[in-house]
Amino acid sequence: MTIAVTAVSGQLGAAIARVLVARGETVIGLARTPEKVTDLKIEIRPGDYANLAQLEVSLAGVDRLLLVSGNGDPAARIDQHRTVIEAARAAGVQRIVYTSVQGAETGTAFSPVVDSNRQTEADIRNSGMDWVIGRNGIYIEPDIEYIDSYRKAGEIANCAGKGRCGYTTRGELAVAYAHMLTEPQHVGQIYNLHGTPITQAELAEYMNQAFGTDMVFRPMSVEDYRANRVAELGDFIGTVIAGIYEGIRKGAVDNPSQFEQAAGRPHIGWQTYFESLKA
Repeated sequence: MTIAVTAVSGQLGAAIARVLVARGETVIGLARTPEKVTDLKIEIRPGDYANLAQLEVSLAGVDRLLLVSGNGDPAARIDQHRTVIEAARAAGVQRIVYTSVQGAETGTAFSPVVDSNRQTEADIRNSGMDWVIGRNGIYIEPDIEYIDSYRKAGEIANCAGKGRCGYTTRGELAVAYAHMLTEPQHVGQIYNLHGTPITQAELAEYMNQAFGTDMVFRPMSVEDYRANRVAELGDFIGTVIAGIYEGIRKGAVDNPSQFEQAAGRPHIGWQTYFESLKA
């Protein structure tokens, strides 16, 4: 069995490829710019989501495909994913596994991204191939990477309010997707993939324990948080991030998790995870 993983120049795609290799699978990595992938000991082929002919060649001989969701404009993303699906079908791929997202499907600035993922899910279900869909929780790593800024401010401030967030890590997702690609019982399943949901106040306390800080959570209005993020990150990214936290506020990522069903073991507990971050 040969498994192709797209977007291996990114962190999630690379993590999934590494877990598959460690499990003894034959893995081919796809990347829009193959020369940028230098740290994976696998064959790398071109994988531009907008290039049908190129993808058909790159997917030759592939039995199963892990499609990592693109990160472009939501409308363009739908067409790009359809190109990958069409190429996979033409190349004879038997199973396609897709990394989708959780989030509010209406009413937030992140909703167009969620909606584009739901459309790709529908396209995959109607593709004629076997399929499995994972709906990822929110990555916790960006919060960890932001610790210096949090420490300087003495707080975590956003518009999530008291909403609980189903966080996950790329490493945990990689384990789940490796199982979803290789085991028969997952075909036709849609899994929410995250750990125990926590509030922002709980996140601040876990980070205090891990990093020796004394941070608090300060709730902000959606409008103020959007203005804050846009000022730092620009209009598009800042607005989308504000939409993610508005979705947390609305309970859109406080969902039942099927991580254990997908991965064959429970998601790592947050106490254990944050203990592992201590110096």
